[in-house]
Amino acid sequence: MNKDIFLRPFRLVWALVTLTCLTLASCSVQDEDSNDGEASKVKQVITADLVLTNAKIYSFSWPEPDLEGRPNQAAPFKDGNWQPDADTIVIAQGEIIALGNGANIRYQKNDETRVIDLKGATIFPGLVDSHVHVAELGEILHRVNLIDVKSPQEAVTRAIKFESTNPSGWLIGQGWDEGAWANNYPTKLLLDEAFPDRPVVFKSLHGFAIWANSKAMQLAGIDAKTQAPIGGEILRDNNLEPTGIFLNNAGNLIKQAIPKPSEQQFESFVVDGLLQLAKDGYVSVHQAGATSEHMTAFQNLRDKQQLPIRVYPMLSARDPELAEQWIASGPKIDPDGWLDIRSVKAYYDGALGSRGARMIEGYSDLPDHRGVSGDGYGFDHELVERLMQSGFQVGIHAIGDAGNRETLDYIESVYKKYPETKNQRNRIEHAQVISPEDLPRLSSMSLIASMEPPHAVEDKTWAEQRVGKKRILGAYAWRSLRKQNTKLTFNSDLPGSDHSIFYGLHSAITRQDKHGLPANGWYPEQNMSIEEAVRAYTHWSAYAAFREKQTGILDVGRWADITVLDIDPMQLATSAPEKILSGQVVMNVINGEIIYER
Repeated sequence: MNKDIFLRPFRLVWALVTLTCLTLASCSVQDEDSNDGEASKVKQVITADLVLTNAKIYSFSWPEPDLEGRPNQAAPFKDGNWQPDADTIVIAQGEIIALGNGANIRYQKNDETRVIDLKGATIFPGLVDSHVHVAELGEILHRVNLIDVKSPQEAVTRAIKFESTNPSGWLIGQGWDEGAWANNYPTKLLLDEAFPDRPVVFKSLHGFAIWANSKAMQLAGIDAKTQAPIGGEILRDNNLEPTGIFLNNAGNLIKQAIPKPSEQQFESFVVDGLLQLAKDGYVSVHQAGATSEHMTAFQNLRDKQQLPIRVYPMLSARDPELAEQWIASGPKIDPDGWLDIRSVKAYYDGALGSRGARMIEGYSDLPDHRGVSGDGYGFDHELVERLMQSGFQVGIHAIGDAGNRETLDYIESVYKKYPETKNQRNRIEHAQVISPEDLPRLSSMSLIASMEPPHAVEDKTWAEQRVGKKRILGAYAWRSLRKQNTKLTFNSDLPGSDHSIFYGLHSAITRQDKHGLPANGWYPEQNMSIEEAVRAYTHWSAYAAFREKQTGILDVGRWADITVLDIDPMQLATSAPEKILSGQVVMNVINGEIIYER
């Protein structure tokens, strides 16, 4: 972590003299003291801490592509091929001090300077996952992993195997796909047979459904008389008995009965999740919905200088006590960028897979059903408005076309009352199904669309059944939003989707799943270019957190936040995009320190 910030007031001076100083054995810079007019020596040329060389470096410091994804004329893109724009990067005191052709760069070093030959590996600006649930990622490392299970029976088989080494307590799992199973949800009976005396709770992939056994429901006090909360649904059999499936907000009836981890245990989940993300190449994450427990863990780790990567928590608007605390204090910006607290996450409607997303017309596969939103989903209009008025960026979860429209109407109403809130880079989280007439509104309202490329390729098997052939044209519509000049940020919504950057990039540029299906991509007119996809996981995500001047591109004077890959996605995107999926992270550098090295 960078503890010496002596040079920061002189960044502009430093940037101007770097090219001259680096060609000399040593030099000093003079700065006029504005108070007494006397010249004072700033510092001799800083000795390099870390030098990464023989690399394929893409700085992304050139102008952005046009709205169709075509590279700018100044981009290192010739004859349909991308070329790196540097091969060596020099780092000192947490910042980049030189970038370019290693043969022309000279720098000071000592016995502690580490020079690494990357043997042709690719360097990108540090990756950012701008919508994560980090404690859940940490938890899933210690619980039953149900991601990619094909059937309820397979889920039970995994749980039985897990139980052999975890014989007591609540049996918790996560990862079954509520969208894929929505037409034939399992019941408690399968779980009761395998686990008659142990409470079992299986959370779904995206967190909008829970599958529980009878023991868990008994401990939660749930029976035939239990009423679903606002915005929730309890599935019932012909005798009106709960079947064990709880949708949307009804899942809280089960969740509140699960024993809470201690503060120390919860912090360990957070740390485990962050360490995994560091290993996977991310230098920063945006926690989507930080509760009081999250904030305690994040702040404890920051105070101890033990945050493995940078964290941008979005305070949970579902935690009113926490929200009131931050309304009173206002946003808090970390001068070193490890823990900026200036954003809020709220939910406006449910999920498409569980048919909780609010639709303007009925679901194509369930015409009498339109989902839930707003007051019906527990959205606190007044609280979110006060948070915005207090200077907080708001990111509102909106999935259905009605959910998105009503969210846009709501934000617009706040803008009319408090015009300054339009400058807070407010976000629509997911922006999943948008009516054509609403597409231009995001750009005109200066909103950021925070979207997940993996969701499109994972939902493709059932999404069109939900919304029909007409509405699907406005779903997962990255290119349509780009054409409207809407700012984007890409992410995984982990653990709801595989957060591998290689999977994310492949999904964005091909709209194919991991098996290369469909052959030409699912609605390929919405594809991103590889440059857009990388920017959406780097510079555009940095913009979404107000840090685009410090990170997101590689340049002298910026944070040394760097991700090193063993493949070159820029070149593979045109020659062999399927090979992107086999990439691996070689190294992760944050603030000039190597935090992961394969």
